Amino acid sequence: MLRVLFELGPCLLAGLWMGRRYPRWPEHLAPPLLRWGMPLSLVALLLRAGLPSQLLPVAVFCAVLTTGGLLLSCFSPWSMRLLPRRSLQLGSVVGNTAYFGLPVALALLPEQALSTSITYDLIGTLVTWSLGPVLLSDRARDWRSLLSNPVLIAVLLALPIGLSPWGDTLGAWLWIPARLVLWLLLLLVGMRLGVVLERLDDSRLLRPVALMPALGVKLLLLPLVALLASQGLPLSTPMRQALVLQAAAPTAMSVLLLAEGSQQKGREVIPAAQLVLWSTLLSLLSVPLWYQLTLAM
Repeated sequence: MLRVLFELGPCLLAGLWMGRRYPRWPEHLAPPLLRWGMPLSLVALLLRAGLPSQLLPVAVFCAVLTTGGLLLSCFSPWSMRLLPRRSLQLGSVVGNTAYFGLPVALALLPEQALSTSITYDLIGTLVTWSLGPVLLSDRARDWRSLLSNPVLIAVLLALPIGLSPWGDTLGAWLWIPARLVLWLLLLLVGMRLGVVLERLDDSRLLRPVALMPALGVKLLLLPLVALLASQGLPLSTPMRQALVLQAAAPTAMSVLLLAEGSQQKGREVIPAAQLVLWSTLLSLLSVPLWYQLTLAM
């Protein structure tokens, strides 16, 4: 637990302070970091970890877990009572697997588990930007965001490079810059949370009890399902741990972005912002506990 706090806490806290003091900085930092830094970082991680044959069942597992969880949270009768807002339904399943989950995997797991974490993030991103706009927005730009997603670009780049004679050499050269980019992504998450805090209006906040079902699904139920269901897959222990830790990641920032672009912006933005904020803070405690539980299984 202390290792996660020491690895992630300083970046998040520094970003939180910077976001509240300099709220326009994320607008300048995010575009180059997401367009150039993140794809290069993920390419390095993929080249370092490799692309094992077990990733096909991992991809299918992630697709079933993410899509099934999203459909259940949005259309089952109990979700309409416990999760009355679309942003809460989406945010209870869609995790911040890139900016939070990958740094966690890098801090806690061996290198061979990174490809599993990236696969989970890729599948989750595809599901989010295909089903998410249907739930919250019908704008065509959401589909363009899917096609320009840095995770998808990284996978398309890593596949031919990994098959070339220079794959191992490039992976070694990019390893340190890759870790630096992941720390900057954590800093960006903290900055955006700081901006969210500045924008929250006390008169429009949901009561904390209204967020509890979504937080329980995201931080407890989803990783529990991943832990139990992954026992039936022919995976190594680090790969199984990667699936659980990615499932335990806090609500993704993309939920807030989709809420801001939806026709129900006035109704959905505040719940999305609160869920992103509280799930991120609580995950600093819940994620290390899930890691310890996976060690005991």
